[in-house]
Amino acid sequence: MCAAIVCSGLTFAWPDGVPVLTGLNLALGPGRTGLLGVNGSGKSTLLRILAGELRPQSGAVTMSGDVGYLPQTLPLRAGASVSDLLGIAATRAALHAIERGEVSAEAFTAVGEDWDVEERAHGELHRLGLGGVGLDDVLATLSGGEAVLVALAALLLRRPAILLLDEPTNNLDTGARGRLYTAVESWPGVMLIVSHDRELLTRVDQIAELSGGRARLYGGNLDAFEQLRAEEQAAAQRAVSAAAADVRQQQRDLADSQVKLARRERYGKKMYATKREPKMIMQTRKREAQVSAARLRGLHEERLEAAQDRLAEAEQAVRDDAEIRVDLPDTRVPAGRTVLTMTGLAGMAWHPGRASGGDGPAPTGPGARGVLDRLIVRGPERIALTGPNGAGKTTLLRAIAGHAELPGVTVQRAAASTGYLPQRLDVLDGRLSVLDNVRAVAPAASVNQVRAGLARFLFRGERPRQLAGSLSGGERFRATAATLLLAQPPPQLLLLDEPTNNLDLASARQLAQALDGYRGALIVGSHDLPFLRSIGVTRWLHLDRGTGLAEGQDWPAQDRAG
Repeated sequence: MCAAIVCSGLTFAWPDGVPVLTGLNLALGPGRTGLLGVNGSGKSTLLRILAGELRPQSGAVTMSGDVGYLPQTLPLRAGASVSDLLGIAATRAALHAIERGEVSAEAFTAVGEDWDVEERAHGELHRLGLGGVGLDDVLATLSGGEAVLVALAALLLRRPAILLLDEPTNNLDTGARGRLYTAVESWPGVMLIVSHDRELLTRVDQIAELSGGRARLYGGNLDAFEQLRAEEQAAAQRAVSAAAADVRQQQRDLADSQVKLARRERYGKKMYATKREPKMIMQTRKREAQVSAARLRGLHEERLEAAQDRLAEAEQAVRDDAEIRVDLPDTRVPAGRTVLTMTGLAGMAWHPGRASGGDGPAPTGPGARGVLDRLIVRGPERIALTGPNGAGKTTLLRAIAGHAELPGVTVQRAAASTGYLPQRLDVLDGRLSVLDNVRAVAPAASVNQVRAGLARFLFRGERPRQLAGSLSGGERFRATAATLLLAQPPPQLLLLDEPTNNLDLASARQLAQALDGYRGALIVGSHDLPFLRSIGVTRWLHLDRGTGLAEGQDWPAQDRAG
């Protein structure tokens, strides 16, 4: 039987009644499908339903073939090893027992036909650039990107007929992304990918867009999808303009008819007062006029209501591309003022360990400025921190934020306040509303002031009252960004660790818009080069295990080369 995914009338809502999927129908055969939709539209929820982690309220899911699932956040057990995540720990234990001379049936059953399991595991790890990772290595020693690659290697070992990937390029450096792209392109079965990675989405065969709880398929990759959607949006905008013009015309017609009816009514009253005709005839004409006026008024009101309905329908067809527009003058740092000084960087243990991804070594030549022993950040600099997985970018950012220590390194923060956004977005208290999370860091602000600030981050109406724990990925990020940027005192040094992870394309654009209003010093650890360019990076730093922290003028070119 050919592998396939079939969803029929799929409906799902969260326990609080918030609908996610509504009568969704979707059929996918062999090939690569990119699943798009705004944050909160239900992409990850749909993958969890297909993987069997969630059950829909109604509808049916048919999966023809075994399923492999790579979630956004890996459930890593404390003390787990690479073998545990690969799913081969029991097989390896039995294999080693047999090698020591054990001949129990249980050991041979556990091994089955997987006598070469270690060789195949090393092969898949090497294929993904993890040749230096040992099968007994503890997962806690790996970077987030390395853990994702190990989880992907586990799926490649299994070779399931259906593969579900949720933001697989999160935390991956440029070289690792390239190897993942190769693995995706060579996959023979059914693949459904949730991603905001434009490069990955150019490699899919079709796009499925989730909107309003339903799915729609578009042939072709991301470029073809965006071209078609642009044409559809242009047509929708024209329909809105036409419908709005019709509403205005119907409003004018209704007003004109009301003026005419008023004139007739005044004339009738005048005729009745002068008694120019018999009373019975005038009363009959009055009743006829009233009926005719009511009919005419009702006709125009119906036409106006129909025009307003057409306008509302046309407006629904236009995408909600709400934009964040904030101005944060209190975060301003004068040019030349020192906000951060780090010394002792060259003496750190940036020793060569495992093979470290594929962004390449620190550059040399005209664009390079050499390895740094001291890092000074002055004024409203916008600094990009790049480097391969496992190089220590997160560790460095945590040290700057004061959440970790680096032996031999001195950190002096001169900024009035420092904001830090970790990869896991665990800044918010899920038990509190979005409003209360912001008030916790801005206690002197009034409720109305906080609401006004949240509105600029697209939390309007009753949305600020929503519990942070129930937010979607993009909503959680906007709430976290608001919590950081609206804090008192406002941060004059902002640290972001892979900020575009889990953000759809529209949300990544909204983040860049929010940062456009930030006036302080900014350090962003990221592999997302399009995003880094969009926020106007003025300085590029590169961290590598073998060479340490270096500065250059041409990091984008270096990363592309990786």
